[in-house]
Amino acid sequence: MAQDQLKVLNALDVAKTQWYHFTAILVAGMGFFTDAYDLFTISLVTKLLGRIYYTEPGSLKPGNLPPNVSSAVNGVAFCGTLTGQLFFGWLGDKLGRKKVYGMTLMMMVLCSFASGLSFGHDAKSVMTTLCFFRFWLGFGIGGDYPLSATIMSEYSNKKTRGAFIAAVFAMQGFGNLTGGIVALILSTAFKTAYPAPAFQDNATASLVPQADYVWRIILMFGAVPALLTYYWRMKMPETARYTALVAKNTAQAASDMSKVLQVEIKEDQENAQVQERMSKKQFGLFSKEFMKRHGLHLFGTATCWFLLDIAFYSNNLFQKDIFSAVGWIPKAETMSALQELYMVARAQTLVSLCGTVPGYWFTVAFIDIIGRFIIQLMGFFLMTAFMFGLAIPYNHWTTPGNHVGFVVMYAFTFFFANFGPNSTTFVVPAEIFPARFRSTCHGISSAAGKAGAIIGAFGFLYLAQPTDPSKADAGYPAGIGVKNSLMILAGICGLGFLCTFLVPEANGKSLEEMSGENEDETEEIQSSRIENRRIPI
Repeated sequence: MAQDQLKVLNALDVAKTQWYHFTAILVAGMGFFTDAYDLFTISLVTKLLGRIYYTEPGSLKPGNLPPNVSSAVNGVAFCGTLTGQLFFGWLGDKLGRKKVYGMTLMMMVLCSFASGLSFGHDAKSVMTTLCFFRFWLGFGIGGDYPLSATIMSEYSNKKTRGAFIAAVFAMQGFGNLTGGIVALILSTAFKTAYPAPAFQDNATASLVPQADYVWRIILMFGAVPALLTYYWRMKMPETARYTALVAKNTAQAASDMSKVLQVEIKEDQENAQVQERMSKKQFGLFSKEFMKRHGLHLFGTATCWFLLDIAFYSNNLFQKDIFSAVGWIPKAETMSALQELYMVARAQTLVSLCGTVPGYWFTVAFIDIIGRFIIQLMGFFLMTAFMFGLAIPYNHWTTPGNHVGFVVMYAFTFFFANFGPNSTTFVVPAEIFPARFRSTCHGISSAAGKAGAIIGAFGFLYLAQPTDPSKADAGYPAGIGVKNSLMILAGICGLGFLCTFLVPEANGKSLEEMSGENEDETEEIQSSRIENRRIPI
């Protein structure tokens, strides 16, 4: 069908890897760097927040965030993200990718900075302010998911498209890692400048007043990488596929891509006219035709992402609780507030460095070689296996001397999440839907994922509490324990394995082939040519 495809789109499909590809990866990827930093650093500072604002005088243990506050602080950004994914995904198809792209970034910059501020000094006002700004931070982050994925897919050639989209998403790993490193640096610096005894030795002195600055600086730092890329994001031209297939301006698309690709592209006028006529016959979102062609695909991408994020975010947000449960992080009362932050950050940084970051880049390396389908199946299968490997002999892992083995197994679950469904669920929705619905459908799929993340954020905190009420954290009811929680997460990953069979393989195919737009176009061109050959009676 290549002869019938718009020349500008064919030029993009067959283009050699050039500097503009790497520029697009960096510009779009820094948004995801910021996304991961902002979403996951909250898990580093929640124990510190509990000590600062909820330690009771005379208590034998440091303060913890109450259940409702902890759920809100951990989950409110995901509520904003879900809303933003749906809204900005739809807006990206209505107004264009570029026009909306700048809005999301500025919202992330402003709300990252504002998250470190508070109205008042008491616990209620600080937590309310934090939750308010984290909701709107999540709203901006939500827009980055469908827009970055769609922009990268529409800029890429079909040979390396999967690697380019996955590379954008892989910047999440660096964002996660950077969050841990920033927390390590700040906790070390403040610990050195303001030494403090352990809580059990002197409860009051273990929490230095300057610790209140630490969590604020950690959260505010998320504004920096996003702000640095704003200028370059605004300089990117609109994608040719949006301009040609949605805005129906093939001349502008050819002009824009001629500059980007540094080759002259002259569009065939007959093809351009066919595109114009096709716009009057195209089916709508959620029409019978859409459901017939793409309904099962959308259900598959949304379901896989939903199931993946329940497991992924449960593990990611509550690493500190899991590490404490198995004894890798010492008991809170044996440390000062800043020492506890340091230990949590160290554990999270090691897991990120050994499991999270390598997993992302293994996907980048292999996704265009072995395909999305195989990577997703493999990832879900091995996540299931490793979670069962953690859960079934859980009592063994909690005994002294076996903590290293637990951390290694735990890191492997993150490795195969990222060299698996955490990457592919992001890539595939950007490839298999028509251009006019691409951003919206990606937004729906990613919003389903965030619904899973919300379940993970709100549910795991309660489920993982010990079965003995006397051993549960203050304010929490008895749960089913970490062991049984891991068993449930393993089962969820097994369901994700099965749902993967609903998702098509996009490897090596153009976006128009995957979405069926080539078929519509070819039928219209052939019909037009038959009409032109008819002899009037």
